[in-house]
Amino acid sequence: MNYDTFVDQVARRARISSDRAVELTHATLETLTERMTGGEVLDLAIQLPAPLQLVLKPSPSVEAAQRFGAAEFLARVGQRAGVDEAAARAGVRAVFITLREAVSGGEFDDVVTQLPRDYREMVEPALTPGASVLRRA
Repeated sequence: MNYDTFVDQVARRARISSDRAVELTHATLETLTERMTGGEVLDLAIQLPAPLQLVLKPSPSVEAAQRFGAAEFLARVGQRAGVDEAAARAGVRAVFITLREAVSGGEFDDVVTQLPRDYREMVEPALTPGASVLRRA
């Protein structure tokens, strides 16, 4: 999946502008980078378009992941993107669904296994059958 398609999918799923989708995509991926081990960030980045690889800033030398829950994840995304919690939640869900489409199933599973159970509400829509099918409004 190329960068423009990724952003377009996020925008459509979250029902936001392309500019807002870029902000939320970057904020979500930056926050995800903090939550994952360095090696896993590198594995994920390899499967994404170049502009998103730069957002992830993979560094195999930074192996430790920060430990924070879903509420903190949403707060960080909201702060980075300049949106409230509801908009952050919708954006994060859209990014996860689009991420699931953009990378191999095994890689997405590796990402999900690094997240604690309280992330389920954000990640589960990406795991449901047919999640990768874009429903046009």
